[in-house]
This record gives sequence, structure tokens and C-alpha cells, in this order.
Amino acid sequence: MEILFEDNHIIAINKACGELTQGDKTGDPPLTEQVKGYLKKKYNKPGNVFIGLPHRLDRPTSGVVIFAKTSKVLPRLNKLFQTKGEVKKIYWAVVDKMPPKKEGTLEHYLVKNHEKNRSFAYTEPVEGGKYAKLNYRYLASSDNYHLLEIDLLTGRHHQIRIQLRQLKLYIKGDLKYGSPRSNKDAGIHLHARKISFIHPVKQTPVTIVANPPKDAVWDYFLKKVQ
Repeated sequence: MEILFEDNHIIAINKACGELTQGDKTGDPPLTEQVKGYLKKKYNKPGNVFIGLPHRLDRPTSGVVIFAKTSKVLPRLNKLFQTKGEVKKIYWAVVDKMPPKKEGTLEHYLVKNHEKNRSFAYTEPVEGGKYAKLNYRYLASSDNYHLLEIDLLTGRHHQIRIQLRQLKLYIKGDLKYGSPRSNKDAGIHLHARKISFIHPVKQTPVTIVANPPKDAVWDYFLKKVQ
């Protein structure tokens, strides 16, 4: 478990591909339990350890996840993440084709199908549709792939994955949304690179950056853009 940031109120983890942020019907151990175990051991805490989760990442996605260490700070973090413009979230996505423009804005209405656990995008408002918006910017290319930086302006189910699909851009390894092949680790090349916000207690700026997982593709792009 890679810890990116920790103070008395907040802990941030670089989630690996395939890790659950919180428990689900699979019964696999989630990141919340790993964090609880770490805090219990580090601070020699008796009994149950509190951990609050103001946001989530999809299981195959990697990157920054923020946890609340106290019940006092959790509602403040929840409010931050739920208030438009209060938390800036930057993602990296490795896709199979160049986008039509080097940078652009995507706006759709997304409908989640709970049975299939996937979302569908529409250009006009539809019943049950939630407005979704992101900005993308081209960063670099390898022989076979292209790196995009995503400024996520709304937080919808599978938002980046389905919105990029509307441009016929498929994230490496993302079988659910059009990639022809899976990755060996069952993850996808979508990474929560950076989160910035004003600390809900200290009222100071916080920026947390996570390096992507170690593999040949990510390593190549990390060298290209640093």
C-alpha cells in the first residue's frame, strides 16, 4: 500500500489496478480494510478504527483515493467532493488512437444500467440521464498508444471510459467499453493522477499526485511528460 499523504484528518493512497476501494458482493478485501489495519498498527489503536470514504475509483482504475480519518472531517470532505469546482481531479488515460483534436470538451447525458454495470451516453437529455462534462488534452504518443490528460468536471459512473468511447477512443485494457484486449492484471490504463482541494480543517491548499502503475506503457509515458 502506497501512502501519498497523511495528516491527523486525511490519508491518501495510490490505489493499484484491481483493488476494491470499498467492499462489494465479491467479498474481496477492500482498500478501506487495508487502511484501517495500517492505522490500527501505526497508532496502536484498540477496537474499531474509523475510516470514511468521500469518493471512489472503479476497480480496474488506479490512482489517488482520499480517506477521512475522523468522523468529524468526513462530512466536510463529502461536501467538498459534492460541490462543483471544489475538488480538481486530473486523470491520465492511454488510448488506442489520436483524438480528433489535441484538446476539447465532451458533454453527454449518462444513464447507468445497474444490471450490466455500465453506462450509456447520449448527446441530448434523456430520462434518468445525468449531465457529464470533461476536458481532455493530448500529451504524448508511443508507437501504438496515446496519452490524454483528463480534467474531470463531473463525477459520473464510468464517465471517462464511456465519454472517450463516443470519440471511438478506447482505453487500453478496457474490454467493457471497446478495447480489443485485456491487460494482464485485469486493470485498465486509466489513472487518477492528481487531486487538488482546500483542506477542510486547515483551510490550506492540498495537491496530491500519484505515479501510475509500473509497466512498460506507463513507464514510457511518465518519462515522456516529466
